[in-house]
Amino acid sequence: MLRIEELGKNHDRKSFDCGELALNAFLQTLARQQQEKGISRTFVLVDNERPETILGYFSLVACEVVSEDLPTELAKKYPLRAPGAKLARLAVDRRRQRHGYGQIMLVEAMKKTLTVAENIGIIGFFVDAKNHEARNYYQRFGFLSFPVRPLEMFLPLATMRQALSDPVSREGTG
Repeated sequence: MLRIEELGKNHDRKSFDCGELALNAFLQTLARQQQEKGISRTFVLVDNERPETILGYFSLVACEVVSEDLPTELAKKYPLRAPGAKLARLAVDRRRQRHGYGQIMLVEAMKKTLTVAENIGIIGFFVDAKNHEARNYYQRFGFLSFPVRPLEMFLPLATMRQALSDPVSREGTG
């Protein structure tokens, strides 16, 4: 059975390879340091049968956005600078890609973001897509591109709540 847990010393970070050097390097050298310093939180997807093996990971951080960069219809709703949560990284080991693990982790990241939103003020969830394929992937979940920088994306809280109410997005980690 799959589960998501906070990155710990017991996880085998060195064997993880998603095919992107920067994402591998972050997990292997920086993720635990940033976690200990309170800069980010990294969560790993593991299987109960081999809980040390990282199938995928994601990192969350707090962020501040300039609201005038948002899509016009949303920019008017917020002050010039507004707080948010950001999906800083999302990666699946290359041996496990195209099995839905990215969606499992994205849904969990969205749930964690909504929990934060229940306790502090944020306007939504942000991500910087690495390319147009990734942008298309995030658009499936309701993320909107910034008009001037289309790889920077925003998911309003209301859209996130709606996406999580869909039975397909609630499947996963048990």
